Amino acid sequence: MAYFEKVNNIQYEGSGSKNPLAFKYYNPKEIVNGQTMEELLRFSVAYWHTFTADGTDPFGVGTAVRPWNNLQGMDLAKARVEAAFELFEKIDVPFFCFHDADIAPEADTLKGTYENLDVITAMIKDYMKDSKVKLLWNTANMFTHPRYVHGAATSSNADVYAFSAAKVKKGLETAKELGAENYVFWGGREGYDTLLNTDMKLEQDNLARFFHMAVDYAKEIGFDGPFLIEPKPKEPTKHQYDFDVATGLAFLKNYGLDEHFKFNIEANHATLAGHTFEHELRVARINGMLGSVDANQGDTLLGWDTDEFPTDLYSTTLAMYEILQNGGLGKGGLNFDAKVRRGSFEPEDLFYAHIAGMDSFAVGLKVANKLLEDRALEEFIDKRYQSYTEGIGLDIVEGRADFHKLEKYALELGEIKNISGRQERLQGIVNQYLLETLANQGK
Repeated sequence: MAYFEKVNNIQYEGSGSKNPLAFKYYNPKEIVNGQTMEELLRFSVAYWHTFTADGTDPFGVGTAVRPWNNLQGMDLAKARVEAAFELFEKIDVPFFCFHDADIAPEADTLKGTYENLDVITAMIKDYMKDSKVKLLWNTANMFTHPRYVHGAATSSNADVYAFSAAKVKKGLETAKELGAENYVFWGGREGYDTLLNTDMKLEQDNLARFFHMAVDYAKEIGFDGPFLIEPKPKEPTKHQYDFDVATGLAFLKNYGLDEHFKFNIEANHATLAGHTFEHELRVARINGMLGSVDANQGDTLLGWDTDEFPTDLYSTTLAMYEILQNGGLGKGGLNFDAKVRRGSFEPEDLFYAHIAGMDSFAVGLKVANKLLEDRALEEFIDKRYQSYTEGIGLDIVEGRADFHKLEKYALELGEIKNISGRQERLQGIVNQYLLETLANQGK
């Protein structure tokens, strides 16, 4: 059965195309910095938003019109697999991601849930045989069911902790079976709403124990994909333990987990934490912890996680600027953890949204690569910090200075002169490169 009959395979037609079902800037075979766009960007479709979300919000029922809406249970799960691989093929995306609850319904017992997962996992594996698409990462949904009301690996209930461990154990087995590139932990309810009823030390200790057990089991079964933590400051808890990259890094180092984990950074989570997307990417990058990216954006006028498809070219440019300096994303990718708006309810809207996101990151890639090739920003940065390449600055950097030496130097100083940070000039340079790239597209 065809689920998207109105949509043909999406092709690159260039910036002059008026076809809404065509790429204008994303050319998967175009070479940038020695690799194809497809190899550098490693796009991925998020199963949950694309195939299971129905547009439900706190004020109304779902609006999404989907060809599989008439089905339930395992019939629905199987139809979604069929629809998923049709979409993967038509937009020619190399990866996808899922939570366990996205692909198969939970049963009344854990054993029954395992059986459902086994059926759908086998079906996905069979489809993958005839497709280039691979599993970027999978994870366990440990936030939707009422059992997780107090958390999963940080729950006050040891039974919930054990149940959660069983879910992750099965998730790692699924990752191994399907050849996942990574395994992700998003601590949806790993946090607290009030300290009045919370033993924070025990909860964080237990979370670390949980992660160590996951590392041990992955080694036991031979799953060698990186573990990724996805930071988020709030929602659904008031305060989550993986608040941002810096907080998560401190946690990993404190518990001796930093050699086993990297970060999966989401743009909208960064802004919820009061950071820019590029800030979180840079903190991860300079610490050697940038693993993968959930590509979306938030609404600057709203204070919650809106998970919009990325269309801000300035943001995608600065994101790719960090990713290119990281040497790419390795086994990670750009996963569209994004959903169409509630008013965009027709099946074709799923294609329009992914095309917009893929084109936006393609533009960002080309602009960022040109900025780096020309050292358009780096030359100014080098000059700004030039005082650390000679004299007392070099002594500081190379560890030859102490307070005595610095005081002696300072006492002999005359007037101290700073140079301008030139922020507006640099922002203008980024704008110039962005506009030139768009103007030159297709020439």
